[in-house]
Amino acid sequence: MALSAIRSGLRNETGIAAALAALAPRFGNRLQTGEALRRQHAHSTTYIPAQLPDAVIFPESAADVCAIVGVAAEHRVPLIAFGTGSSLEGHVNAPSGGLSLDMSRMTRVLSVNQGDLDCTVEPGITREALNTELRATGLFFPIDPGANASIGGMASTRASGTNAVRYGTMRENVLALNVVTGDGREITTARRARKSSAGYDLTRLFVGAEGTLGIITAVTLRLHGIPDMIAGGVCHFPTIADACNAVILTIQSGIPVARIELLDALQVKASNAYSNLSLPETPTLFVEFHGSPEGVALQSQAFGEIVAEMGGTDFSWTSNAEERAALWKARHNGYWAQRALAPGLAILSTDVCVPISRLADCVTETQEDSIAHGLIAPIVGHAGDGNFHVGLLFNDADPAALAGAEAFVERLNARALAMDGTCTGEHGIGQGKMPFLEAELGGAVDLMRQVKRGLDPQNIFNPGKIFRL
Repeated sequence: MALSAIRSGLRNETGIAAALAALAPRFGNRLQTGEALRRQHAHSTTYIPAQLPDAVIFPESAADVCAIVGVAAEHRVPLIAFGTGSSLEGHVNAPSGGLSLDMSRMTRVLSVNQGDLDCTVEPGITREALNTELRATGLFFPIDPGANASIGGMASTRASGTNAVRYGTMRENVLALNVVTGDGREITTARRARKSSAGYDLTRLFVGAEGTLGIITAVTLRLHGIPDMIAGGVCHFPTIADACNAVILTIQSGIPVARIELLDALQVKASNAYSNLSLPETPTLFVEFHGSPEGVALQSQAFGEIVAEMGGTDFSWTSNAEERAALWKARHNGYWAQRALAPGLAILSTDVCVPISRLADCVTETQEDSIAHGLIAPIVGHAGDGNFHVGLLFNDADPAALAGAEAFVERLNARALAMDGTCTGEHGIGQGKMPFLEAELGGAVDLMRQVKRGLDPQNIFNPGKIFRL
């Protein structure tokens, strides 16, 4: 990542003015141009500078979205879909200006099919609100990226999170989408059947497209039964390699762990201070099992044996809901705990993923790299997937510190790619990772450009993201 890669695009001043004039009669005060609101819709939770849209518009239905897209296409005005703004790679920035589509008023649960374990929702509903709606059915939606993100945003970035090792990512849990395409039509990508061989897999094309191919108006999701028992706990290890090797052996042994999260010693120190914990400041795993009481007990016993083999402390687990909630709240607050280590510094949250057999190598080498360069860089990760994050803290006002941070990220991504990994396990490309996508996929990026031109010939959907045309 380099700030030099974050550029402003060409602006269509005449088209933007004409589009705002055309939309104002229909949307009234649902079309806002105040700077404070526009700035809220371009904020970034990393060090990428904000690039403001010219207006924020609040659709309330698929018909509204169709109307907005139609006007934008006519006047060639950029459209950036906005969920909750929790993305980390500049996805919601507007490098060429245009309209931010705030989907927060499209939050209905359109249907719940208990017998088929699925539901269809509007894109603005958040995962926590959805699970509140589902509670009485005995079902839940398991994908948990940490932030209370919107379902549309999670689909757009192919999000995952702490539960992905058992339940998969958004790729596996989105059955179908309704999407408004570049000509203002709403299409449905699939039916609710659990499998199909009918034509191209358009659902998977739009899942992870980061809003660059169309605007999602409805998402059909796979649901799961709430487990009879949920139990979790912590264990500690002498070294980061020992903790990683315990994760590798757990996955290779086929133990159906629901969540297995890695924290290095510095991250434990940060979480202790921020979340009022008292954990030993050594490499640590947070673990959770889902299933029947008997199954959970057997899984926990088998995991405890692996921990002992890898030199870890006794694995103590509990099914007490309050104790588990405190543990996972601390894990989800890991980003804010990192920031609190040095409140005056900027943070760059990285995201690489490697084959599980290379996890120990990649994490260990990354930790050695940060120590060798004197960096404040706590590590936390969804270790069961081979996915981990470094929260790199640095002085973004110091050119030398900025250059050092960017060099570290380049080395991290090169390391992951050399191990046949990826530059992003869940954050997406956005603006921040465009150079690394080219390094990862080479000529395949040219094919992506062809798809983009075919579906969005006027380049109105979230331009300046993933790759440049």
